Amino acid sequence: MIGQYALHQYLKVSIADDKSVAYLEFIKREEDFACPAEDVYDFLKDHGIRHGIQQETVDRFAGHPDEFFFSKVPIALGTPPQNGEDGRVVLSVQLEEEESRRPMEMENGQVDYKEIVRLSNVRKGQLIAEQYPPDPGVPGLNVLGEEVPAKPGKNAPFRVGKNVLISADGSSMYAAIDGLVSTTDKGKINVFPVYEVKGDVDYSTGNIDFVGTVVIRGNVLTGFSVKSAGDIRVIGGVEGAELTAAGSIEITGGIIGYNKGLVSAGQNVKVSFIQDGNVTAAQDVIVSQSIMHSNVRAGRDILCNGPKGLIVGGVSQAGERVVARTIGNTMSTATSIEVGVLPELRNEINELRQELRLLLENADKTHKALYLLNQLAMAGTLSPDKMAMRVKLNATKQSQQREENRVRERILEIERMLEDTDRARVEVIRTIYGGAKIVIGRYTRFIKDPAERVSFRYSDGDITFSPNI
Repeated sequence: MIGQYALHQYLKVSIADDKSVAYLEFIKREEDFACPAEDVYDFLKDHGIRHGIQQETVDRFAGHPDEFFFSKVPIALGTPPQNGEDGRVVLSVQLEEEESRRPMEMENGQVDYKEIVRLSNVRKGQLIAEQYPPDPGVPGLNVLGEEVPAKPGKNAPFRVGKNVLISADGSSMYAAIDGLVSTTDKGKINVFPVYEVKGDVDYSTGNIDFVGTVVIRGNVLTGFSVKSAGDIRVIGGVEGAELTAAGSIEITGGIIGYNKGLVSAGQNVKVSFIQDGNVTAAQDVIVSQSIMHSNVRAGRDILCNGPKGLIVGGVSQAGERVVARTIGNTMSTATSIEVGVLPELRNEINELRQELRLLLENADKTHKALYLLNQLAMAGTLSPDKMAMRVKLNATKQSQQREENRVRERILEIERMLEDTDRARVEVIRTIYGGAKIVIGRYTRFIKDPAERVSFRYSDGDITFSPNI
């Protein structure tokens, strides 16, 4: 039996750099080596090991030391710290772009697309949000018994917007005015007052440019504009007008655009129908009835899957999905459905390709002019004014080359984005007719024959379709 004080001749204790693990290993091996577990404990403590000694390992070591002759065994493990959770800001009211912004579902299960906005107004002095502080965490211990500090959670500050107040202790946010709670850029919390027009937007009101949410209890007539830093709700319809909102646009009636005007939202556009209109939304365009001969762009989805759910004519572009009950018609009206990339990028690459063609044409003209001037220079007949022109054209050539490189790089960048089409799809609930065109990313498929209840996706270099489940 080896005594405690002789163990140093046979055993060695090593400690990891971060002191989170201690190891025990033999430096001298003898077949008849034996020692009680108590001596091992004392040996470890003599080496400063105060925490996390593994009892089962010590007992096994004492009982079967030969199993450890050729290994370095973790004999003590530190307790790691528990990092603190981050602080958080919890809203006391429901923002309208969340659940309250969905179409209302009635008791019979039907959806009423006319009740799309349910404004959540707050009163002056009403609690809007509370700030919960971060957790400091729980410190750990290393094998030497020393405290290992925990990483505290990060503070979650209020993102203060317009018309809100913070309590003296900094833990609560209140409304400074009556209005509508809304978030804007970088998550700032604001209270916007609601501006209400009790009739049409026409010559009696003029154009509207408002910092909050606008509610129009009539129509917006051709040639007028409504701009809002919040949302726009139109109880009537929209003609060839310009509506621009940082939030969402809700139109109870339809849009008859006469191929003029624009409805543009920083979030969603919800409307009953669009005819000869131009509509763009950073998130979704939701149409309960039909989209006819219109240009519609959505950063995420175009949903036209109501009881009629028709898309015919025009161009519908969505970053991810287009869902419709019917696409095209029996007359094979040209109808383009494009998904798989942000619409602005798809349009940008078309503009860049036109720009590149012009750059190449101008570069060719510059090259031909320089060639003639260089020939004159080689013949020694270059006049001073031609020499100045030559210098200027050389500078122009370099500028054109830089611009051409910039355009080519941007085209290549967008083309790479066009390849990312994993989530892109077109879903047809009932029928898609001949004359329709499906574009996914950089790939195109022309529809010749009608098909029922199908979904189109990109797969292995082609656009494929499969039955809806």
